[in-house]
Amino acid sequence: MKEIVTGILLLAGAAFVLLSALGAVRMPDVFTRMQATCKASTLGVLLLALGAAVHFADAGTGVRAAAIVVFYFVTNPVAAHVIARAAYFVDANIWPGTVIDELEGRYDEKNHRLLSPPAGE
Repeated sequence: MKEIVTGILLLAGAAFVLLSALGAVRMPDVFTRMQATCKASTLGVLLLALGAAVHFADAGTGVRAAAIVVFYFVTNPVAAHVIARAAYFVDANIWPGTVIDELEGRYDEKNHRLLSPPAGE
């Protein structure tokens, strides 16, 4: 039974990592690429770490797997946010199909800060 659960977790994790890689290649701009890679790879790493923890079934491996997941869950979204913010501020090309740009007109280039949203938003 343990082998079946391990296999399912590892296959699902590998599938999400593969989807993440495909998203990086297929998406049209930096922002949609980061959306695809950040979300899918985070779930993929979680499933792969769970698969390893189930396979080895000892406390040391479980703690290491949990540490990997916590570290990845903390650093991956922060890194994606910083990269997206930098890409936006250097005017990276936005896909023409983008429906809404919530930061448009809110960036003060003089002091490099975001302005408060207009009243009523």
